Amino acid sequence: MPSSKILATSFDDHGAYPCPVCRVGKITHMTLMEAMACDFCQQIFTVNIEHQQIKMPSRQPPLIWRWNGFGWTEGHLEGVECGWGYVLAAVAFVIFPTSLIGIVAYYFPPHPDTPLSWVPYIWTIITFVSHLSIIVWLLIEIYQIPVRAYWRAIRQRFLGH
Repeated sequence: MPSSKILATSFDDHGAYPCPVCRVGKITHMTLMEAMACDFCQQIFTVNIEHQQIKMPSRQPPLIWRWNGFGWTEGHLEGVECGWGYVLAAVAFVIFPTSLIGIVAYYFPPHPDTPLSWVPYIWTIITFVSHLSIIVWLLIEIYQIPVRAYWRAIRQRFLGH
């Protein structure tokens, strides 16, 4: 039975690697610069060969990825520790207002013959969606998720543009 070996590769600034931001393009060395750039999302990265890292300096604090020999590790913000406190705060931000409005709508329902008696229930749904969208928007802004690049990649792949 033949054995297939997966060899870890060392990161150097003259190779071609998958882009950790868009995950569609390839990052390669920029001529006459000590940087690398993605051929799809156009992000520019500074290189730290000793630590096997790339940094996206176009945002503050910058995002950093480490090459593990096979791919990029999950990006993290330089100097920022996101712990369970942030996750709990985000969950509370979504659940608490939604629960408060839902409980009030449940315990004090409007009379069914009243016009617009459906408003408290729809208001509960709108509260949940709006608070969740704020958290999603913050994640997209913090981690610089290139939503437009993803849509462009999907269009290119499925529509052939």
